[in-house]
Amino acid sequence: MDVNNNQQSTVREKADAALKAGQAGHNKRQLVIWILALAIGAGLGWMGNSALNELFNFIAQVYTRLFQFIAVPTISLAVITTLAALGAQKNTGKIFGHAVTYTLLTTFAAALIAMGLYIWIAPGNLPASVIGAGASAVPQDLEQMTYYDHFLSVIPNNILAPFLSGNVLSVLIISAATGLALAFMKKTENREVLLKGIYGLQEVLFALIRALLWALPVGIMAYAAQLSSQIQAGVIIGALGKYVAVVLGGNFIQIFITIPLFLLARGLNPIKVFRQMSPALAVALFTKSSAGTLPVTLASAEENMKVNHSVSRFVLPICTTINMNGCAAFILTTSLFLMQNAGFHLSIGTMLVWVVIAVISAIGNAGVPMGCYFLTLSLMSSIGAPLGLMGVILPIYTIIDMIETAENVWSDSAVCAMTNHDLKDVLENDDRHVSGDAASVNA
Repeated sequence: MDVNNNQQSTVREKADAALKAGQAGHNKRQLVIWILALAIGAGLGWMGNSALNELFNFIAQVYTRLFQFIAVPTISLAVITTLAALGAQKNTGKIFGHAVTYTLLTTFAAALIAMGLYIWIAPGNLPASVIGAGASAVPQDLEQMTYYDHFLSVIPNNILAPFLSGNVLSVLIISAATGLALAFMKKTENREVLLKGIYGLQEVLFALIRALLWALPVGIMAYAAQLSSQIQAGVIIGALGKYVAVVLGGNFIQIFITIPLFLLARGLNPIKVFRQMSPALAVALFTKSSAGTLPVTLASAEENMKVNHSVSRFVLPICTTINMNGCAAFILTTSLFLMQNAGFHLSIGTMLVWVVIAVISAIGNAGVPMGCYFLTLSLMSSIGAPLGLMGVILPIYTIIDMIETAENVWSDSAVCAMTNHDLKDVLENDDRHVSGDAASVNA
């Protein structure tokens, strides 16, 4: 027990040091550098220089691969170590309960806002020629996939396959099972050796995260240039203006009004939380991956927001896979738009049913690449809606996906902050109790 407690204490101290991107002065300087990188990249991308755009696309792909490389082990190790330490304690259920409650509340809010905007803005039908022209862009092999197929894809039948393919939800299932098994195992020498190895891997991972954060301005410049060149090339299709207005309008209302109201209701300052989590939001905007952003989200929550590690390393990996505010709004809006173009009668009752379907679909999308888009495609295929319209939407999905990912990470951050705020006293008492036990054992 002495060795294990000392090992965990040492690893936690080193992990804290690795997660520090700097103190207050350094954080301000870092934010200025990131804003400059954003502005410079946007300006260079807008120039339309093909050679520069090719270079920035290459750099953006490199950073995306690096984030993907580090994301899966970050999720896995965070869940395993947290559940191994907390699985047998009563606070685990409390943390999970708060996280799931806030996740459902924010996700339902996002879907209901999208429904309200859809009724108000009322996008019209597109010409049949436009829908037909988009049919060729729809992935044909996915037209036949059912919703059950998407859920089946997250059930692992091989322990290595989910890690190799980046199937986040499958990784979460394996990691949660492993962490709980370690939590309830007898405290044998083999268990302690295994835990030491896992904590050691986590220490290495935090060092890699620190290095990636140090070089991030180059990636931000490349992502900004990539986005700027896409906008300059005219990726927004005028015929879908009202549809885009509903999707993006719902996202912005959720980001700037709904989530801040949740934070205010719990006694938290949304501006302060937003500023503390801004590094993660910037990365999410350009990587279009909640899972890929997780290393930065963890670092921002623990270093800037001072969230208890028991909360951040349990809530954030879970929220990365189930808390999809933007995805729920996209699935609902797109489904209603396609059904309307197919001639379906959209009553208020029908829309409310699809609100529930959209929320459930959003929670189940994490294991599927471009999950929101493909799940919507499967849902619409099952009811005979015009799938060609999905091909028309595809060119603008890149922009939509960026905003949605930032919204999802912002919601993850809010859920983490609210959970930490609600359980702060309980967790502090538990930490003091654990520290006292460790001291008595060492004595």
